[in-house]
Amino acid sequence: MISFKKFELANGLRFIVNTDTHTPFIVVNTLYNVGSKHESPDKTGFAHLFEHLMFGGSKNIPSFDEPLQKVGGDNNAFTNSDITNYYITVPKENIETAFWLESDRMLELNFSQKSLDTQKNVVIEEFKQRYLNRPYGDAWLYLRPLAYKNHPYQWATIGKKIEHIQEATLQDVKDFFFHHYAPNNSIISISGNISLKKAKRLAQKWFGSIPHRDISTMEREKEEQQTEKRSQTLEQDVPLHAIHKAYHMCERSHPDFHAIDLLSDILSNGKSSRMYNNLIQKQKLFSDLQAFITGEDDPGLFIITGTVMPGFTIEQANEAIESELQSIRKTPIREYELQKVKNKVESTLIFSESSILHKAMNLAKYELLGDAGLINHETEKYACVTIEDIQRVAQFVFSETNESTLLYQSTSQA
Repeated sequence: MISFKKFELANGLRFIVNTDTHTPFIVVNTLYNVGSKHESPDKTGFAHLFEHLMFGGSKNIPSFDEPLQKVGGDNNAFTNSDITNYYITVPKENIETAFWLESDRMLELNFSQKSLDTQKNVVIEEFKQRYLNRPYGDAWLYLRPLAYKNHPYQWATIGKKIEHIQEATLQDVKDFFFHHYAPNNSIISISGNISLKKAKRLAQKWFGSIPHRDISTMEREKEEQQTEKRSQTLEQDVPLHAIHKAYHMCERSHPDFHAIDLLSDILSNGKSSRMYNNLIQKQKLFSDLQAFITGEDDPGLFIITGTVMPGFTIEQANEAIESELQSIRKTPIREYELQKVKNKVESTLIFSESSILHKAMNLAKYELLGDAGLINHETEKYACVTIEDIQRVAQFVFSETNESTLLYQSTSQA
């Protein structure tokens, strides 16, 4: 059980405080309710670009990392389809440095053409290295628009194409900042050796004067239910054939989420999982094979990816995956299979509670989903999943009309 207290400033900035006196450190986690789904379709990649810009200096602090390093702190960030998240870890004696740094870059960045050009080049190089210049790196650039036709999940966090970042102007990024980076569009969660009283005092001192802002309310298109099987084949110079399959599933807050999450574990979590045991170990069809969920705030995807072993056709491998999925649709799983993955999830959740970083990040995320208190009910929600639940969600998720398949046809294996 994670205990916490919440309060809110007049400008709309929400705070969550988890006091843990057993550690000499404190984590300050700042979640902004802006991810790639909040972007304009013709200006994508901006949320990820801002993850970089936020470390390039703010209005009154030219260097973000330098003062943090001087007090023994460290920091990082990540962006996904739903949010952008920044976190700082500092010794408890130097907590005010974290408040000072985060408040100044929430107030305003040091917008300059030089800083923008520098970070644009970093992101463009990342786009090339991670997505364009390595085998299978562009999978999400094809798979997402194959699965999504309306919702902005149809583009990857990096963006649709490099040109959207190359053409970003200083005014573009200023507009994006002031319509998304705001106290009333953020949640700050704090975990570690700090009292609620001190957290309130520092919050008011450093964040209280930041103005409430008008947040962009661009309406997102709802994805219609898929009614036909989709597929796309790419003939590329990759080492081996590969398969990427996507199935629509529910959103993170849906009652079926936990059953679908366990379903992915039954299929591919560990060497005793179904797909590993049957398709890798016994049939030796794949060199690697994974099933996982995107776990997004809006209806997301159940993903299966695999690299085909030499000597097998991509059609044979694809049929083997689909046969495995039909088996779990038609025949109830065994009790020990379900209990095994429940035990793994429970141990993972309990272990995460020992980390002040994980606690801070998860408290903010659950608050965004509706209530930070939801974090204390995850274990019981997984525990309540039944064999019948697994079969029911498998029958829905793995229906033929819900499938989008991307096939990488290796030109060297043809």
